[in-house]
Amino acid sequence: MSLSIEEKTRIDLAAAFRIVAHLGMHEAVANHFSAAVSADGKQFLINPKWMHFSRIRASDLLLLNADDASNKDNPKVDATAWSIHGQLHQRLPHVRVAMHLHPVYATAVSAMENPHIPPIDQNTARYFNRVSVDTMFGGMADTVAEGERLIGLLENNSRLLMGNHGVMVTGTDIGVAFDDIWTLERACQILITAWSTGRPLNVLSDEVAEKTAQDWEKFTDFSQQHFEEMKALMIKQDPSVLD
Repeated sequence: MSLSIEEKTRIDLAAAFRIVAHLGMHEAVANHFSAAVSADGKQFLINPKWMHFSRIRASDLLLLNADDASNKDNPKVDATAWSIHGQLHQRLPHVRVAMHLHPVYATAVSAMENPHIPPIDQNTARYFNRVSVDTMFGGMADTVAEGERLIGLLENNSRLLMGNHGVMVTGTDIGVAFDDIWTLERACQILITAWSTGRPLNVLSDEVAEKTAQDWEKFTDFSQQHFEEMKALMIKQDPSVLD
């Protein structure tokens, strides 16, 4: 029997949490991913408050309505998650998936005086002129107003480097979004390592960087297969992710 859109989304999103925990990209029991399941994008799944990514099952994910303001009072809903993802799924129907993390290297880049990702290899070039940057961190993003501000920065981009905070990646597919946020962290790891040598960076020309970024945009099958391979690994390790 074929799965419904919600059932398939639950499995893929639960697998994404498990993968991120497996890779050590999570932060304690914080951070959050969401995925829309309705045509208008307003019905969406999100992880429950303070549940470790490595334990999340498909059935654990909460189904919320972006128009229902009472979700902010639900004890299972993290205030920051609701402020950001609630506004995102209410205002940007083309966004089907949003992943917010505080991975070490991307967060380190976000904490620099001039947060940016210069193109010095294939991974960093994927983000050439394709990342919005927020430099107005003012504490926990736990208000509707802050959610609105952050989502406004995503209207013309799918990635947000959140200054002094972390990163958010959005997209139309869970697998592609996962590969994107993984590669973004990898790019920042390469960048931080290169900076740590104290030697000048050999930055790619704008022409080569743009060509490389465009080439990346053609590789959605690569991104999806990266996710499918990792999902299979998670299911083999612990089939409870499917529950």
